[in-house]
Amino acid sequence: MLTILGFAMIATFLVLIMMKKMSPIAALVLIPALFCVFVGKGANLGDYVLDGVTDLAPTAAMLMFAIVYFGVMIDVGLFDPIVRGILKFCKADPMRIVVGTAVLAAIVSLDGDGSTTFMITVSAMYPLYKRLKMSLVVMTGVAAMANGVMNTLPWGGPTARAATALKLDASDIFVPMIPALLVGLLFVFVLSYVLGVRERRRLGVLTLDDVLEEEKETETVLVGSGGSGDGTVSMRKGAAAGTGGAGSGTDAPEGAEDSTNSGDDDGFQGLDPNRDTLRPKLYWFNALLTLSLLTAMIMEWLPIPVLFLIGAALALSVNFPHIPAQRARLAAHADNVLNVSGMVFAAAVFTGVLQGTGMVDHMAKWMVDVIPGSMGPHMALVTGLLSLPLTYFMSNDGFYFGVLPVLAEAGAAHGVTPLEMARASLVGQPLHMSSPLVPAVYVLVGMAKVEFGDHTKFVVKWAVLTCLVILGAGMLFGII
Repeated sequence: MLTILGFAMIATFLVLIMMKKMSPIAALVLIPALFCVFVGKGANLGDYVLDGVTDLAPTAAMLMFAIVYFGVMIDVGLFDPIVRGILKFCKADPMRIVVGTAVLAAIVSLDGDGSTTFMITVSAMYPLYKRLKMSLVVMTGVAAMANGVMNTLPWGGPTARAATALKLDASDIFVPMIPALLVGLLFVFVLSYVLGVRERRRLGVLTLDDVLEEEKETETVLVGSGGSGDGTVSMRKGAAAGTGGAGSGTDAPEGAEDSTNSGDDDGFQGLDPNRDTLRPKLYWFNALLTLSLLTAMIMEWLPIPVLFLIGAALALSVNFPHIPAQRARLAAHADNVLNVSGMVFAAAVFTGVLQGTGMVDHMAKWMVDVIPGSMGPHMALVTGLLSLPLTYFMSNDGFYFGVLPVLAEAGAAHGVTPLEMARASLVGQPLHMSSPLVPAVYVLVGMAKVEFGDHTKFVVKWAVLTCLVILGAGMLFGII
């Protein structure tokens, strides 16, 4: 019964948010509360929620201060050189912009933190997508998949969890998986190219005159109907005048109409090269502070929430020594902080009920039990396939510490080594990064002003395909 109710709760949540019948926050809170009553444990709802909040409180704190820290770094101009480099490559070609999004997300993902990756990627690329009227779900989808592949780095989380759960060395799991993961990353880049070509076909190829001239590239307004008369934008190759709006083409991705606005920039200023928050004289201090913070995070010198708390305090104090200026910076990023932290605490209700009622345990046990005995010698393949739905519907902790040991034990009985099982368990990460239970995804959709349901409808099919490519490559190379 708990198994059925668990799957029903998840399905109800996904259907309602994808159909936009409820907001994600409301769905994350009300649906599990209702199902908790159905299970007959409504009296324990408070305990379940508090347990969930306790588990996710460090994550919420980390996200709050990470948003403040990287928001300040964006304000003061730390990432402007990265943006200039990407813009030089992208110019105003939708195909290059989508590929550039994937490359940027993959590079920034080297720090092992999804929230950081999404904040930097969206801040850099949002103005281009917005002004070219490109589909924002393409940006969020590509960024999530690139980060999902890179999330398998030993310091990213899943590899370390698999190593701990099965008592293995993380390097023994990760290093042999590198060829398969590289194939997966290459597939994301190829997919980005294909999606970019679709966007180019929908919008046409736009070319900017004198890109980045006088450091004003992000202030250039790309007019969708523009001829060359104003000296700013020209349009060619299959785009009629006025077809730049979302939903106006015949090959728009799902969610493009809902997630791409044809109006102004919603107050988003992008990386304005003339903003008064720039601190060019403190560039190297900020760069050193950020590198030190990332190093400390990778080396685990202090808990990540503590590191970002200290980093945010230092960044504010040094770059904006006057209290009114500090208040202004905090106010500027308050919306993102509130949206993301609110979503995390709402997700705590969902995870708290799933775990507290025992639904997640029964769901995992049912999935393991339905595996036919004849599949025993192929348990690595089974684990790879199961990692897709299981890491999407439950946390990484729940999968790696609760399900993987059971699957590994079943595999060992048929001669499948724990290393093969651990590597197979990493396959589902490109899909996992878009799970409603991953706090970082709310940073992504929140900063990009994309509905979570639109992001889900667009990304799931491509993320599943990416996972299957990694699994196939792993089997082809004899890694899994």
